[in-house]
Amino acid sequence: MHCQTCGDATSPAYEECRRCGTRVGQPAVSPGVPTYGVRGLAVAGAIAVGAATLCYLLTALFPLVGVRMARSAAEQLDRDVLLGAVLAEVLFSLPYLLALLTAGTLVVIWTWRARKNLDAFPGAVPNLSPAWAIAGWLVPLVNLVVPARVLADLLRNSVWQRRQSWLVGVWWASWLVFLIGDRFVARAEQQRYDRLTELPRNDAEFGTYVRFYEDALGPRLVPAVACLVAGIAFVVLIRRISAAQQDRLSRAVPAWPGRPVWPGQPGWPAPAAPAPAAFAPAAPGAFERAGPRDGADGASTTSPQAPPASGGTIGA
Repeated sequence: MHCQTCGDATSPAYEECRRCGTRVGQPAVSPGVPTYGVRGLAVAGAIAVGAATLCYLLTALFPLVGVRMARSAAEQLDRDVLLGAVLAEVLFSLPYLLALLTAGTLVVIWTWRARKNLDAFPGAVPNLSPAWAIAGWLVPLVNLVVPARVLADLLRNSVWQRRQSWLVGVWWASWLVFLIGDRFVARAEQQRYDRLTELPRNDAEFGTYVRFYEDALGPRLVPAVACLVAGIAFVVLIRRISAAQQDRLSRAVPAWPGRPVWPGQPGWPAPAAPAPAAFAPAAPGAFERAGPRDGADGASTTSPQAPPASGGTIGA
């Protein structure tokens, strides 16, 4: 017999699993506790996270395009080319913002569902309530710590493989570098851009725009690499957690004949079908002498109605 929580073999000599502490004989899913499917949502979330990561990498590498456009503007002394570079960067950012909004929505919903499933798993001991699965992503400063704790809870209570816990650490460290680095780089770039000449007129002033894009690429690479690592680690985490939870949900006793019934609960085993009623002997006088349409053996094919007696349901 194997533990329904961690999968280790159990021994009759112990009442609890020696690895996770779940009582021997506990079902994979506690009866009466709602559960949520997470496989489809995990696939959609992984695609959205991958798309957001790719779009961010494109925006981080935009200085390669910007420096070429700035050089072209300097050669032609054309301010419209510089304006085109600004508009092109905005267009690069729009897909990233859309993918980020989609990924954030799906990830918050997935995190809440996966955390609620832990309440239905015997042996699971999460440290944070389901409310933190939502608030942890949205509250400033809190989102620097709480999401990592929630993911650690999900991984520990779903996968039950401690050697995979390093994934949470890798994701958390790269996520912090991305969040802090992106804000720091954006603020520094804005300060440098504000010092540029608004309406360049000569080669020297156009050259400041060329140097601006040349110097912008290096600092952007740090949050870009961190975003790539965080995106890959997070996709691996949500896929493994979701697969483990779906496997456990599939091991729950199926609903039969019309609702889930677990051992030891009312209705187990399923009630037997009622036996057919025994044939009751006919009362004396139920069959009378054959009439004009009787059968050949003298038995009437129908039972004539008895005359109503006093004391009936309507009147006496």
